[in-house]
Amino acid sequence: MLTSRETDVVRLLSAGASYKRISRQLGISLHTVGTHIKNSYRKLEVHSAAAAVMRAVELRLIGQDFQSNSRSQS
Repeated sequence: MLTSRETDVVRLLSAGASYKRISRQLGISLHTVGTHIKNSYRKLEVHSAAAAVMRAVELRLIGQDFQSNSRSQS
C-alpha cells in the first residue's frame, strides 16, 4: 500500500516530527515530504496526520508505540 519512504514519513509524523525535521532526518526536501504526505493521505483515505497515523496503525504499517514517542519528544 504505502511505499517504504511514505511509511517512514508517517512513522516520523506519529512521533510528532515537523515537516522540517522529517526533511532533515530523511535527507529529502520539504517539497518531497509534502508529496509523500499527500500520497500517504490519499492511499490511506484520510485528511489529517492524526487520521493517517491511526489508519497506519490499524493496517499494521507502523507500530502502536507512537503515543509514547510523541510525548517523550515534545
